[in-house]
Amino acid sequence: MIKERLRGVNLGGWFSQVDCIQEKDPVGFPGIIEHIKTFLGDADFKRIRGAGFNHVRLPVDYFNLFEEGSLKPKDDVFALLDKAIKDIQANDLDVILDLHKCPGHDFHLGSYQEQPFFVSADARKDTAKVWSFMAERYSGESRVMMELLNEPAAADSLVWDKVKDEIFWAIRKHAPKNTIVVGANKWNSAREFKYLTPLDDDNAIYSFHTYTPVTFTHQGAAWIRDPFFKIERPWPGDYAAPEQGGTTRLDVEYGKWDKARLQESIQNALDFRAKYDLPVACNEFGVYVQVPRKYQLAWMNDFMEILRDADVGYSYWNYKNLDFGLVSKGESLHQSLKQYDNPDRLDSELMELLAKG
Repeated sequence: MIKERLRGVNLGGWFSQVDCIQEKDPVGFPGIIEHIKTFLGDADFKRIRGAGFNHVRLPVDYFNLFEEGSLKPKDDVFALLDKAIKDIQANDLDVILDLHKCPGHDFHLGSYQEQPFFVSADARKDTAKVWSFMAERYSGESRVMMELLNEPAAADSLVWDKVKDEIFWAIRKHAPKNTIVVGANKWNSAREFKYLTPLDDDNAIYSFHTYTPVTFTHQGAAWIRDPFFKIERPWPGDYAAPEQGGTTRLDVEYGKWDKARLQESIQNALDFRAKYDLPVACNEFGVYVQVPRKYQLAWMNDFMEILRDADVGYSYWNYKNLDFGLVSKGESLHQSLKQYDNPDRLDSELMELLAKG
């Protein structure tokens, strides 16, 4: 596995969030097996490596790989995952295998309600079972890192701090040499690093996600019901406080936001790194593609400079589709956006900005 600073992209929508892909193009959706076979391929991995990235983060939803209830592995899907990991590595890219949704936990539903994973020992046992199988299967792949759970959404970060240990050691038992990625609570918020305790293990990376302020990066997003997110906001900007009665558990940030405050928002993660001498990385960040272009690029420029100056690795969300894509195909809502007005439907300007690191 490479030891240089991580620079990569997420491959969401391939083995994860397939329902979202289907919703956007229900007529053209070919079924999950054919979708996985055709959604991404060698040309994409060559493009990613050729741009200068050195890894991809590969999210998987457990129910695409295991039968719900029995948790029997789906051999046909695992055969495709085996091939995906092999093909990615053949293009000189490392892989972060990210459990995006696990038994009892859905990061999106966590925006509105507490998830059973944090109170149900059975859900956590099922998650440990899922990881035990995957960790053993890929333990011989030295370039595969394993991320124990995407965006935990516990009401109390101290609860997640204990729970994360259970899953970590379930993975480590079956994958003694692979790097394990551990995120902070509240959708991998950098602020929650103040409640995160490191594992007694010298082969882990600690992860945060940054969509801060979410009231800017997710403005207009169709999947957020709260009307506070339907207001157009510039970057940088001074955002009014919401009225009472919001409908989301997401942090609703307001007031003056600029590069300095954005830098401040990840400081707890940087302090954690300095205190414990442990690596941290930002494994998701981005701006919804419908945000006015000049504001989208202004935020992206600021955040990339912050990561570069702090020497923090990153994985951009997302390579293809899911409303943040460098590539957008089959997304009617984004069909007319100028950045995709080319035969490849590729936002080359943003890709070059990201690849510079």
